[in-house]
Amino acid sequence: MAPYKIKISYDGTDFHGYQRQFKKRTVQGEIESALKQLGWQGKSILSAGRTDRGVHADGQIGFFSLDWNHSEIALLMALNQHLPEDLSILEIEETKETFHPRFDAKLRKYRYQTYYSRTRNPHLEKKFWRVWPEVNRVALMEASKIFPGRHDFQFYGRPYRKNGRTERIVHSANWRFEGEKGFFEITANSFLYHMVRKIVFVLILTGQKRIHSSILNASLDGNNNLPPGIAPAKGLFLEEIIY
Repeated sequence: MAPYKIKISYDGTDFHGYQRQFKKRTVQGEIESALKQLGWQGKSILSAGRTDRGVHADGQIGFFSLDWNHSEIALLMALNQHLPEDLSILEIEETKETFHPRFDAKLRKYRYQTYYSRTRNPHLEKKFWRVWPEVNRVALMEASKIFPGRHDFQFYGRPYRKNGRTERIVHSANWRFEGEKGFFEITANSFLYHMVRKIVFVLILTGQKRIHSSILNASLDGNNNLPPGIAPAKGLFLEEIIY
C-alpha cells in the first residue's frame, strides 16, 4: 500500500461541486469511482479543499493510498482512462503517508475570469463572467490593493466550520488584462466560503463607479455596507495549492 499525491484539473460546469454528494455528480465521486476500478478499497480520498458547483480547477490536490504494483505513469494513465472528459489527473507522485493536502498547504491561489462586452460571446460564456458597463481598469486595480494583509473577512463569506474564524491573510490580489478579458488573481493562506466571488463582485462594482472604494475599506474595519450579491461561479478557478 503506497500513498499518492495527485494534481487534479476539471471543468466544473456539469459537477455539483468537488465534494462527494449522495446521488449527485461530483469531482470526488468520479475520482473515487475510477480508483475502485483499480482495486482501491478506501472510504474517502483527501483533498486540499472544496469547490462549489460550477467552479473549475487547474491545480486541485488530492491524496489516497493504493496497492499498486506498477509505475506512477501507469497509474496516471489508468486513472484517466476511467475518468470523464471534463476531469483529468495531471500529475501523480508517491508521497509521505503523513501528507495531508489541506493541512500541509501554505497558500491557495484562485483566478477569476471576466470579459467586458455589450453582447455575449458564446466562446467565453462558460468560463467567464460577462461584465457591462465596462470597468475603469485603473480604479479596479487600485481597489484590489485594499485586500492584501491580515483582515477579518466576516462580510465576504463564512467559514466551513460552524463558529470558525473569519480572519484570513491575503498575500496578493491583482488584476491583469488581455484585450476585452480581465483576470483577477488572489493568493491567501485560506479562504472563506464564497470569499473570492464576493471580493470580485464588489471590485467590479467599484470599477463601474457604482460604489466607492471607501466601502471596501470600511468592510474590513467591521462596518458592513457592502451591497448584496456575489460573482457567478463559472468564472472561478482554483489555480494552485502551494506547499
